[in-house]
Amino acid sequence: MSRRGTDVILCVNCGSSSVKCAVYRVGATGEERLATASTDGPGLESLDSTLAELGFDDELTAAGHRLVHGGPYHYQPARVDETLLAELRAAVPFAPVHLPVALAAIGALSRRHPELPQVACFDTAFHQTMPESAWHLPLPAELTDLGIRRYGFHGLSYEYVVGVLGPTVLGRAVLAHLGNGASLAAIRDGRSVHTTMGFTPTGGVVMGCRSGDLDPGVLVYAARELGYDAERLERLVDHESGLLALSGTSSDMQTLVQRREGGDHRATLAIDVFCTRIRMQIGAYAALLGGLDTIVFTGGIGAHAASIRAKSCRGLDHLGVTVDERSNAANAPVISPDPAPVTVRVVETDEDLMIARHTHTLLATEAQPPLDPS
Repeated sequence: MSRRGTDVILCVNCGSSSVKCAVYRVGATGEERLATASTDGPGLESLDSTLAELGFDDELTAAGHRLVHGGPYHYQPARVDETLLAELRAAVPFAPVHLPVALAAIGALSRRHPELPQVACFDTAFHQTMPESAWHLPLPAELTDLGIRRYGFHGLSYEYVVGVLGPTVLGRAVLAHLGNGASLAAIRDGRSVHTTMGFTPTGGVVMGCRSGDLDPGVLVYAARELGYDAERLERLVDHESGLLALSGTSSDMQTLVQRREGGDHRATLAIDVFCTRIRMQIGAYAALLGGLDTIVFTGGIGAHAASIRAKSCRGLDHLGVTVDERSNAANAPVISPDPAPVTVRVVETDEDLMIARHTHTLLATEAQPPLDPS
């Protein structure tokens, strides 16, 4: 047993559209969520008030952070120190939307609690099991040698789902983390073999404000004919595209569903494009896996938007995918008929718990006494 004992861990999850905080007690007797709080938008101005709202400021023994990207060199959970921070600052071009706000959160917490151990937990770690054929992009070596490859993201969420259900229950599985950021992963034996997001969290299926995959010629055209520089292109694909662009009004799926029910054509179009891309990807991953045993929906949209799940699965009957209307409307854990060739599940993910576990494990390992060489 670790000499560290029980930790009270602050988990900081800086996403593209919010900053979420949770406090967990983790030790030999188990894990307990003590409190949660969140702020809208990626700003950190209210971090101090959020920590005060949590009410455990004086009891914290460690903090863990979700970092979307660690660049080419960092995947596994790591203790935050000046060397790691310098390397993460250098990695900002790999995830310019997400990394700066996460680094700002680390800095803000360091100023508030200078002696508090902090641990970085990387969303790319889960996908390190992908074969080279999945992660190696079709680009010249001068680019791939710089670390330009498929990394994959939402790893903490996927890790949680695999941990809850287990490789045997999942079998050949497609996991769909659908939120403001959205991705899918193909899973075999509990391990990632492919995922939709690539070099950055911008790639893959359509998202709230992100384009997902585009014909690269679109960006070449925008640069050559419209004079878009790198900053303008980044704003286009990360902030002005996706559901927001398709609908012309909102990136929020709940809002779009309401507008669709009111007859809004562009909201309907946005939802159609979103669900079509998900359905296409499920079919592609079924081919990659040589068949399909399980589909899991998770994330804010995946776990709560029944109509989006149903529409995403519609037309996949040839793969054995069907959704029971009543179970789906109730957000039941299993929303496919029983029996069914493919089990369709809904899981409420918990990235914060994974952050707490990784933070406790890493610090407990550091607290172990050195091995006796004799």
